[in-house]
Amino acid sequence: MRYSVVYEQGDTRWGAYVPDLPGCVAVGASRAEVETLIVEAIGAYLEDWREAGRPIPEPRSATGLVEVA
Repeated sequence: MRYSVVYEQGDTRWGAYVPDLPGCVAVGASRAEVETLIVEAIGAYLEDWREAGRPIPEPRSATGLVEVA
């Protein structure tokens, strides 16, 4: 499965979250670090859901860029 991930740069840290997996987040010192951490977070999130016998959420979100004047 492929999930959309939103990356946000803060004043001192980077954050990432997965819209289709509520509560699945990561924070890191760099974009590269948070990219690694969110992949690990997704894996742990899905493993927890499997162990609980819950159905794995289907990816539903899409990303895109919009140009504004």
